[in-house]
Order: sequence, then structure tokens, then C-alpha cells
Amino acid sequence: MNGKKEWYIVDGYRPSPEPDPKAVYEGHESVMILNPNDKDAHVSLTFYFEDREPIENVPYVVPAKRIRCFKTHEKDVLGFEIGVGVQYSIQIKSDVGVIVQYGRLDVQQSNMAYMALMGHGN
Repeated sequence: MNGKKEWYIVDGYRPSPEPDPKAVYEGHESVMILNPNDKDAHVSLTFYFEDREPIENVPYVVPAKRIRCFKTHEKDVLGFEIGVGVQYSIQIKSDVGVIVQYGRLDVQQSNMAYMALMGHGN
């Protein structure tokens, strides 16, 4: 089995989608989950916040030998939306090993910033 069954992304922060007037991209953040295995990954997401109780056990499926990506503003995917400027962390648990990466595109200034990092896997 490839990958790990538990991952953490600690520095989640949804940037404003409203760009500097000179920017040509929309600000966003996304979580990419790769399932390199022969069976589907049944994933459970828990979102932790600074000022409120966590949102726990959000289901997500990554088909076998596929990658799936979600953006934190996609309410139809998560069942809720993380607001702009909200600091949070995510715990990702899977029944098979997966690989997790996080990306953020911040366009609040004309020289935009993109950050990509691997989650911490156990």
C-alpha cells in the first residue's frame, strides 16, 4: 500500500478571491489527494478553527489510482464554506494510504503569491 492513512495541514487560510486590479487570476486554496492504490480511498476530513468547535467527519472519496482536488469555497463538495480570512487546520484520515498536498494562490497584491506544501503524514 502506498501513502499514509493520516495527514495534517496546519496552515490553512482562505485568501480573498478578489484580486488586485492588475491581477489575472482568482485567489483560492485547494487540497489535492492522490490515491495510488487499487481500491477507493474513503476519506474523513476534520476542520479545526481558532474560535469555534471543529467540523468533523466530512466524507470524501478518492477513486483508485486517481487524484481528487477540492477548493475550500466549494460548498457543494464540503457541505459548508470556509470564509475568507479564516485560519484553520485540517485532519485527513483515509482507510487506504494516500498522499496529500495543499496549495494557496493569494492575489491580493499585483505580485501574487502561490504556496504549495505537503501535508504532514503519519
